[in-house]
Amino acid sequence: MSKPQVTIVVSPRERFSCAQASLESIYEHTQTPFNLIYVDGGSPAKIKRYLEEKAIEKQFQLIRTEYYLSPNKARNLGLAQVNSEYVVFIDNDVVVTPGWLQQLVKCAEETKATVVSPLICQGEPVHEEVHCAGGESGVKIETSCDRTRRRIVEKIYKQGRKVADVLPQLQRHQTGLAEFHCMMVRTEIFERIGMLDEAILNTKEHVDFCMTVMETGGSVYLEPESIVTYVPGPPLELTDMPFYMLRWSDAWELTSLHRLRDKWNLTEDEYFKNRYKGLGWRRKTTIIKPLSRKISKTILRRQSKKVEDLLVSVDKALNQYLTNRYTRKQLQMQPNQTSQLLQKSPTTV
Repeated sequence: MSKPQVTIVVSPRERFSCAQASLESIYEHTQTPFNLIYVDGGSPAKIKRYLEEKAIEKQFQLIRTEYYLSPNKARNLGLAQVNSEYVVFIDNDVVVTPGWLQQLVKCAEETKATVVSPLICQGEPVHEEVHCAGGESGVKIETSCDRTRRRIVEKIYKQGRKVADVLPQLQRHQTGLAEFHCMMVRTEIFERIGMLDEAILNTKEHVDFCMTVMETGGSVYLEPESIVTYVPGPPLELTDMPFYMLRWSDAWELTSLHRLRDKWNLTEDEYFKNRYKGLGWRRKTTIIKPLSRKISKTILRRQSKKVEDLLVSVDKALNQYLTNRYTRKQLQMQPNQTSQLLQKSPTTV
């Protein structure tokens, strides 16, 4: 049997409770031969057991750490094991449609694209609402009054539109943005640009990557014949909460934004200021607001705003504590605390 062209690297996005549905959709809807590497960063016991059982059953390569991982760190752990022509990065909360991988490979082969993005949808019911249909990324240089400003360009196309409305008009085309929810990359690009930037901990890593690829002469394509959906919370299970709070912590987001700013020599303009003001919005939307409504409805009735403000204060303090604790724990970690369950010859599926 010939070696597969593609290795799929699955990594944690922000929670673990969608892991089973995501993995089973890959095996159900993927006919194109592939190898699979699953990076498990500190999942709870139930998911850990499930992945260990599936790794034996399906003979895929399972890499586990006993601590949470930032997205690019997790992807790099998988990427280091890849020796195929293409690598697909896909989050552990993404479900796919029949033929999704075949269409990505077909696009790459016919266009020689460096990166190929499927049409990425969001939420449930799956495959009905667009999240990303390509977009723009880059640096715009503005000069006025002897002052030069370098502004980041980031734009996502068709977000929030109904798939049924936009799909008839969409065609394969070169674009400027792909997202790590799911993208296929020609592996040879990493020989030129190195591994993914682990200093970008939790946000805008897809923008940084696409800009880096295009800066070196690579190309990004959208292939709308391939459709996947990422399924975010809420609700979150209790076992998702610690990872979610770290994943979207203020400290990680600030570090990521500062790295992006410094790396690309960007002007700290409204783009950054607005994101500084919005720190913690994901935790507020996914955790605080649902909890506030529940408490207000059952106990305090009309006091939802006061409850929400109190919970925001608690969240900020707790988030800082969790981030500091994680940092201290990481400093104490030794390399042998990362365990790898590596199958010598993963079965081609």
